[in-house]
Amino acid sequence: MPGTLNLQQAAELGRLLADLARVYGYDFRDYAEASLRRRLLLWLAASGFGSFETARRALLRDPALFEGLLDGVTVNVSEMFRDPQVFKLLREQVVPHLATYPFVKIWHAGCASGEEAYSMAILLDEEGLKGRYRIYATDINQKVLKTAQDGIFPLSGMRLYTQNYQKGGGRGAFSDYYTAGYDHALLSAALKEGIVFAQHNLAVDGCFGEMQFVLCRNVLIYFKQSLRRRVLELFDSSLTPGGFLCLGTKETLAGSELAPRYQELAPRSRVYRKRYG
Repeated sequence: MPGTLNLQQAAELGRLLADLARVYGYDFRDYAEASLRRRLLLWLAASGFGSFETARRALLRDPALFEGLLDGVTVNVSEMFRDPQVFKLLREQVVPHLATYPFVKIWHAGCASGEEAYSMAILLDEEGLKGRYRIYATDINQKVLKTAQDGIFPLSGMRLYTQNYQKGGGRGAFSDYYTAGYDHALLSAALKEGIVFAQHNLAVDGCFGEMQFVLCRNVLIYFKQSLRRRVLELFDSSLTPGGFLCLGTKETLAGSELAPRYQELAPRSRVYRKRYG
């Protein structure tokens, strides 16, 4: 069965994960087991190593090889204005509250290659907050952060992104936000002015200070319950009273110890507001 391990493989994988945490500071032991096993087995099959033990010895000596494993383990799928109904809700019910602050700080955790951070910048600019916000877009993977910083994406995705933008309540022409060249689209440099891209590991790192809005979409589903709890507490300590938290459509605060502190804006929207007091 794909994703299953025999006893020897399981022991080797346990040693590998422990050593990666010790040497590189990336602890994947609190990631959801089924997804992690599947991705590591795919990486192992493509790597040319015959076993996790052989791979372990090489990985501990070769940081570049570890970067390749990191790409295999982390999930870096994103798109602009993904789940446009969520962005429409943000535009209509969240941004008007954010606009009451003189300056807004937003943490986009697990931003991957940055499409949703740029989407948020577009939304805020269109709603009159240009120059009044800072988006801290973070991810564990330095390679995808470089892609995010460059702001260059395949032109083939622009049609879908345009549709998402329109469904999300976009107020202009999406094509105004990028320049097409050959088979790629270069996002407007103006969109980058309000975004800071930085490496951050949700498993071990702290928060960025007080935020009015935290987004972390489709990341928690890859964590075990203990790590999900740790991350949610991190977000809660980062949010000011009255601040907003946006999770992925398959994630929820329901059942969490934090749930009583938050109110969901609309049923199953996964957009929450932190209560005062």
